[in-house]
Amino acid sequence: MPLEWEELVTQLDTHLPREAWAQTLVGIGVLILIALFIQWVVARVVLLLAHRVLVLSGRGDWDKALQRRRAYQNLWYAVPFAVVSLGIGLVPHVERAVTVVGRLAHAGAWVCVFVAFSGVLSAWQDTYSATTRAQTRSIKGYIQISKLILMAVCTVLVLSILIDRSPLWMISGLGALSAVLLLVFKDTLLSLVASTQLTSNDMLRIGDWIEMPQSNADGFVKDIALHTVKVQNWDNTVTTVPTYKLFSESYRNYRHMFESGGRRIKRTMRVDAASVRFLTEEESQRLMCFRLLHDYLHAKTHDIAQANQTMGELASVPANRRRLTNIGTLRAYALAYLKQNQEVRQDMAMMVRMMEPTSEGIPVEVYCFTAVTAWVEYERIQGDIFDHLLAILPELGLRLYQQPSGADIGAMGSYLREGALQSALASSAERGLTDAKMPR
Repeated sequence: MPLEWEELVTQLDTHLPREAWAQTLVGIGVLILIALFIQWVVARVVLLLAHRVLVLSGRGDWDKALQRRRAYQNLWYAVPFAVVSLGIGLVPHVERAVTVVGRLAHAGAWVCVFVAFSGVLSAWQDTYSATTRAQTRSIKGYIQISKLILMAVCTVLVLSILIDRSPLWMISGLGALSAVLLLVFKDTLLSLVASTQLTSNDMLRIGDWIEMPQSNADGFVKDIALHTVKVQNWDNTVTTVPTYKLFSESYRNYRHMFESGGRRIKRTMRVDAASVRFLTEEESQRLMCFRLLHDYLHAKTHDIAQANQTMGELASVPANRRRLTNIGTLRAYALAYLKQNQEVRQDMAMMVRMMEPTSEGIPVEVYCFTAVTAWVEYERIQGDIFDHLLAILPELGLRLYQQPSGADIGAMGSYLREGALQSALASSAERGLTDAKMPR
């Protein structure tokens, strides 16, 4: 040893206290100062290198995400624990506490390291969710199961350090508890399988409109996690559905409807059966002035005239002749109206059909697809179509079926009372006239 070092050691030895407890306090203080200094140096070096590497590689979003998730901080928090674990044996007069403190510091260092890795996974989720791929493929379930695996590994490692046993011994002991673990983590395992299937088969994406009546879910998917899927309903409430239910139970996904660019209209208007009748010649001529009915009535009138001409004398009976009906003309008019509407998809299914009559009238169903899928525009287009069709019914001699309401019953009662009063007055006048003619 050089002379200078010997002199330095001698001077330090003369200044050290002679009491055992004082030497212990000095040793602990020096160890803490060294641990904090090394932590400061490592923090500066790690932060500088990581920042430079990520920025130069064009991964500035990763650098911000790692700082936001405190991955750097948790990593260098492990440094003082590691220094204490290695240097506690150099502190004088603490032989009894060396083992306990060393194990606790060692376990704390590993906990900080695993927490830092968990922060890295969270940063990955943040950076991925900002990309366009996150709308079609969610990795949140995989991130969560990775965190669970990290937690399990950290727990086994920390316990093995604290009890001074091999991690393999700890893992071998878990085999006997496998049945209990399967029971405890049943929902987690089901959710893991369901989340994997939903993502790999592209069954559900963030932003999809789904309808699941059994869970009171009707709205857009806001979040897909390992255990739950959050659905924001139309009334701005949020329904939380277990992930495995979306795999094991049925639900309706409207994503393909939006992707197709056409939204279906399937609505009926009920025509009063008492208003259905044949059209007269005058009515046919009048309706032929309608632009949407001109070609239909012209071709139909020509076909009917030819068919009736071939019947000969039988055509003189009205029941034998072919004639136009007002409800058939309504269907032709509605179909022509849809075909000339620019807001209706002409390349998708389109029809106007009459369904089975019921006690509530004759249902006439309109089936077509709008050219837009936005809810507000869809409702406007649907409303415009049925506004026009309902308003055209009187032109064809048809009435919309409507059940009698309170006002109708009240009006009928007033009518009946007025009729009864007029009958009573007429009867009274008739009796008065008869009495006047009788001899006194």
